Amino acid sequence: MEENFEKKREEEDEINLLDLLIVLAKHKKLIIGGTLGAGVIMAVISLIMTPIYLAETKIYIPQSSNSISAQMISQLGPMAGLVGAAKTPNDLYIEILKSRPARDRIIERFGLMKVYESKTREDAERVLLENIKARQDLKSGVITFGVEDTDPKRSAAMANAFIEEFRNLNKALALTEASQRRLFFEEQLEHAKDSLAKAENAMQSFQEATGAVKIDAQASAVIEGIAQMRAQIAAKEVQLRVMRTYSTPQNPDIQRAEEELKGLRAQMRQMESKNSSDSVIVPTGNLPSTGTEYLRHARDLKFNETLYELLLGQYQTAKLDEARDAIVVQVIEKAEMPDKKIKPKRLIMVVLSMIISLFITVFASIFIAYKESVSRNPENISQLETLHNYLLFRHKKPD
Repeated sequence: MEENFEKKREEEDEINLLDLLIVLAKHKKLIIGGTLGAGVIMAVISLIMTPIYLAETKIYIPQSSNSISAQMISQLGPMAGLVGAAKTPNDLYIEILKSRPARDRIIERFGLMKVYESKTREDAERVLLENIKARQDLKSGVITFGVEDTDPKRSAAMANAFIEEFRNLNKALALTEASQRRLFFEEQLEHAKDSLAKAENAMQSFQEATGAVKIDAQASAVIEGIAQMRAQIAAKEVQLRVMRTYSTPQNPDIQRAEEELKGLRAQMRQMESKNSSDSVIVPTGNLPSTGTEYLRHARDLKFNETLYELLLGQYQTAKLDEARDAIVVQVIEKAEMPDKKIKPKRLIMVVLSMIISLFITVFASIFIAYKESVSRNPENISQLETLHNYLLFRHKKPD
């Protein structure tokens, strides 16, 4: 019994497969014509489409040439939005290459608003961002950066220009600890310079109004000693603020600097104390009243001069450290004008269109054969009409 059932089932499968082959043979013109027609149409479309070229440059940034780390990336502050999901230094570099400042400069250099026929800069930036292709090799650390364009010469020029803009941005962005120190000392140096100019003007105005006041060696020692001590304290405070931007309070260097600052302040209090028996310098409160105002201006001037010199020395040191720790961009392969286009891929487009058309025409042939088979049975005709009415919302609700 079971053997007869299996044999009958195999015969039905053979009949169904034979019926399918008959249907396909019957509609072979539709299948072959549709498939070839789709291929021809897609070939014509691909010939009409504007060719796209991709020029790529390869760069390598030695990790030992800078001090960027995961902790550094998390401390970038205003750069956080630029970094995005950057996890490694190379991720950060790619984000900088694709950043808005870099795109803006490329748009200006190559007149891309006119090239892309964009009405707004935002539209041009969006198109340019879509044309940028960047990737990294995790093993070697090599970054491949490319730009797609309809002009092969412009494509290569833009890829190389992005690397130039990357170098320029690195100079403006504080990516290393040395860069952060340099920027901080640069700002403090400007403030010290302004304060020194004001102190010089105040001293000059006082001398012009009262005439030169001659002071003795004791007073000079008081001025120089207190001014230098104040300047050292101010410079040490600036140094501590810089160190706290990239180190934790538990850092031994910070703790050592804090102890040094405490010692300087203690010495300052001793020098300014009127009743200090240990001081070999005459307290400022004992100076003649006629020279007190002059001494105050002179002390402020000496303080600002000393502070400016100390900050200038730290600023120069930070610049040297920054130059030593600068991000070095090594261009392995410079972008050259590509000979072959990358889009459109005509062969792939034609093959895919023919495959899709083949499936559609085969399905259409089977559907046509099924419809013809159903139309021969009156019951099926009635069911098809009912389905048609339901699909067109023409069915009647029962009373």
